[in-house]
Amino acid sequence: MSTVEQNGKIFVGKSAKAEYLTLKLANRHGLVSGATGTGKTVTLQVLAEGFSRAGVPVFAADVKGDLSGISAAGEAKDAFVTRAKDMGFDYEPDRFPVMFWDLFGEQGHPIRATISEMGPLLLSRLLDLNDVQEGVLNIAFRVADEQGLLLLDLKDLRSVLSLIAEHAAELTTQYGNVSKATVGTIQRQLLVLENQGGSKFFSEPALILNDFMKTDREGRGYVNILAADKLIANPRLYGTFLLWLLSELFEQMPEAGDPDKPKLVFFFDEAHLLFNDAPKALLDKIEQVVRLIRSKGVGVYFVTQNPLDVPDNVLAQMGNRVQHALRAFTPRDQKAVRAAAETFRANPKLDTAKVIMELGKGEALVSFLEGNGTPSLVERAMIAPPSARLGVVSPDERKATIQASPCRGKYDQEVDSESAYEVLAQRAKAGTTTVTAPAPGQAPGQPAPQDQPGAGGGILGGIGGFIGGLFGTNRGRGTKLSTTQYVAREVTRSIANRVAGQIAADFGKSIGGRTGGTIGRAIVRGTLGGMLRR
Repeated sequence: MSTVEQNGKIFVGKSAKAEYLTLKLANRHGLVSGATGTGKTVTLQVLAEGFSRAGVPVFAADVKGDLSGISAAGEAKDAFVTRAKDMGFDYEPDRFPVMFWDLFGEQGHPIRATISEMGPLLLSRLLDLNDVQEGVLNIAFRVADEQGLLLLDLKDLRSVLSLIAEHAAELTTQYGNVSKATVGTIQRQLLVLENQGGSKFFSEPALILNDFMKTDREGRGYVNILAADKLIANPRLYGTFLLWLLSELFEQMPEAGDPDKPKLVFFFDEAHLLFNDAPKALLDKIEQVVRLIRSKGVGVYFVTQNPLDVPDNVLAQMGNRVQHALRAFTPRDQKAVRAAAETFRANPKLDTAKVIMELGKGEALVSFLEGNGTPSLVERAMIAPPSARLGVVSPDERKATIQASPCRGKYDQEVDSESAYEVLAQRAKAGTTTVTAPAPGQAPGQPAPQDQPGAGGGILGGIGGFIGGLFGTNRGRGTKLSTTQYVAREVTRSIANRVAGQIAADFGKSIGGRTGGTIGRAIVRGTLGGMLRR
């Protein structure tokens, strides 16, 4: 029996009846919660396998490393075989297409983003800045836009911060107070981030989100696994990265309404790290993005120990629920049990609060959306056994999977394009460093041609040079791009990706590359930053 039925449902487990997650309603988000050791990872893997079989790509943060086994065939263990027979089907080992990712580039393809893509809002949260420091960081981004300075990596941002510190008196009259002491505090925070490996994340080539949305030759969706065992040691970086990923998807993906199945499903393990110590304004925007991203065809599933870890307004968006056992040893635990029980649609045959504390390993209370989107009555169910390996893969198996990945070689080598650091160094050498506002008729982010080293005939020359590189005349890994060439490259990418996106819509495929690059983000710094400034 396949876990994906012909009627567009994923078989998750069995109570008195089979329990299914409807693919058409899977973008209404979900929650998997329960105490440590109660089977949350198994449930996550069963859901990921079901989505993959249905041709839906999956992204999952693997905090403990034990989700990597989905890339290897499972074993017909007695417990799995018996459980499968009890549910009415024969256990069949299986494996699924996997791509491994790692922000630090050690256990998978490197994931990179530019400073400009992250934007001042998320960067302020990552650096734990106060309101005054966040204001100065916003000024730095504004000055970079007006001066045509690309913010790609940490040294670019440090250079721009040094620039505004040197010209603090001039900037105060234009944007407000800029204190050298405040700039110094931000610089120290950037140094801490750099020492924690931030310089590896903030660089190029930046991640193309369409690389998460691939299927193999059999039509199965790739399961993208982020190695988060090291990343989890820096909860702020982990939470900020996940939020950045959601906001980038929201910005780039077209409206899809309610498709027959999601375009992509995210599983965020240790979800409480996304919300801990977050200011109310940021929590509001998390709620807004989670609510609105459903119409993009993206499903978000939080995995956490306690339902109280997720704010009420976000929890209200979670239509599909799997609740493993909770232990009520403390008053907070007892409150969590009551809260978890009250979030389910009551079943007169079950004392939900009592059952939550009685559930055994592999058992869960389940309630999935059905029919017109209403939650089903809560049921006590046994979760289906996973088809792939339950546990970790060996380093050699992981290496072999990475070598066979469709993204092999695409992100392996870091590229250092000409950006703010190089431009300011050249201006300082020439004695022309200023922070003047754009000339009349000159749009912010579009510097005067004479200020651009290596402009080579303006924007058209940059486009021509880029196209020449595209066809092999000046192409090469690690080649530095001038600022104008970089902008031209982003324009070309944006146009090409819009065309590719239309073709994808016509043919029902997800193709194309990075969209809405640096130029768009110079006007609106990601979805969250733009909404906060409105």
